[in-house]
Amino acid sequence: MDIVTGVGVLDKAVHVLRAVADTPLTLNGLQAATGLPRATAHRLAVALEEHGLLRRDDDGRFDLGPELAALGRVASERFPLAALSLPVLERLRDDTGESVQLFVREGAQRRCVVSLQSPHALRWIVPEGVLFPLDAGSAGTVLRGETTRAGWVQSVEEREAGVASVSAPVHDADGRVVAAVSISGPVERLTREPGRRFGPQVVATAAAISTALQ
Repeated sequence: MDIVTGVGVLDKAVHVLRAVADTPLTLNGLQAATGLPRATAHRLAVALEEHGLLRRDDDGRFDLGPELAALGRVASERFPLAALSLPVLERLRDDTGESVQLFVREGAQRRCVVSLQSPHALRWIVPEGVLFPLDAGSAGTVLRGETTRAGWVQSVEEREAGVASVSAPVHDADGRVVAAVSISGPVERLTREPGRRFGPQVVATAAAISTALQ
């Protein structure tokens, strides 16, 4: 398990929550998924359950708790980026036929807050909530504040073999980059110049989201 914050118990607790987010887990399953000692996994799971962040389902497995839903509603109200972006991102997905993502920066990483899948059988799937490094991929470059004169950044097999992407920045009212809109998919369809094919559409989508935030 990676130590992200330097506060070991917090990192371990978040690791437990993310493991359970994939599927409800027994204690044995939780231990296997996290790599934590059994006693540590049990102690953290029980403590998270006391705070309502985990619960037990009918089979006694640990699952996400109701407090997370309440906190999620508050977070969505205070940080409406995903909700504001969704209709525009859906249009981009429908117009291009490719997978579309929205990423935000978290320290030295980037988190996917919206992920819309391509209708093609061959597609690049990015789970919502996943964390990727900033130092690879077009969205990471955008979130580091780097773009071309055309307003987009492309990458080809930079983070994953066979995958190409093109991204553009979303700005807040003060002009700060707050998110990156991305199209990603197999190189066979996006080609090795995905920016030429989809760059203007990604830039237009990012600009529409920027306007909605202001």
